[in-house]
Amino acid sequence: MLALYFIWGSTFLAIRLALPGFPPLMMSGLRFVCAGGIFYLLLRLRGEPRPPRVQWWAAARVGTLLVCGNALVVVAEQWVSSGVAAVAIASVPLWSVLFAGLWGRWPAKGEWVGLAIGLVGVAMLQSGGELRASPAGAVVLIFSALTWAFGSMWSRHLPVPTGLMAAATEMLTGGAVLLIAAFARGERMTAVPGLVPLGAFVHLVVFGSIVAYSAYTFLLARVRPALATNYAYVTPVVAVLLGAAFAGERVTGLSVAALALILGGVAIVAAQKPAADEPARFAAPAARDSRARTG
Repeated sequence: MLALYFIWGSTFLAIRLALPGFPPLMMSGLRFVCAGGIFYLLLRLRGEPRPPRVQWWAAARVGTLLVCGNALVVVAEQWVSSGVAAVAIASVPLWSVLFAGLWGRWPAKGEWVGLAIGLVGVAMLQSGGELRASPAGAVVLIFSALTWAFGSMWSRHLPVPTGLMAAATEMLTGGAVLLIAAFARGERMTAVPGLVPLGAFVHLVVFGSIVAYSAYTFLLARVRPALATNYAYVTPVVAVLLGAAFAGERVTGLSVAALALILGGVAIVAAQKPAADEPARFAAPAARDSRARTG
């Protein structure tokens, strides 16, 4: 649990520290290609079968959405603090509940209450000082949350590989798409990154995309899902505190109030009992539902 709280909470600061040494899209693409490649190689050496073409295609669609959603956080952190970015991304569970309606699972009455409270927090954050001064950052963060949420919900209905192979194929394909976009955008590495950006990048690959994910799958196999996924309540707080402590980011009262409303809404949604038909409708393995929720 501590690995999830602090590693995933630290990725927002690590992104900010890595940005001076890497172009944004290229950094994200390299991160996920490296992490996905390591995963894939280890799994194949362990005897995992190579996924068929249909699973690769499904993984490419989901991976592109999830990895691009993360890359948009990197783009946004060129203009906004890591703490504000983390608060905005805390709204992902709310958007996920709404997107689930596209496949027939519309929010229940109690979930609508949580959604309303959480979205008030999102609106409060968007109207605040830092995001108000950076409309581009606000728009990019909204699209980041929407892309991640939609990809997560769509993955339940696609034949993606199961277990860690899903993470490997999605990170590989999504990272490759990002690298193509980076080159098309004209991004190039013009110099060797300094020690701080390079160290932050290694942290994102090794800890953010490998260690924390392994800890998450370990927990999913041994504890209740509600306990394994409660990192969503803690990582934004960790990100805000780390940004203030190590990057000199200012924590405003408005950001704290927005965070409280967003997490309160997420807590209300998470506390609702699933519908009677939900286990049959969402019978995918737990690992598939969680494959790439790294920060």
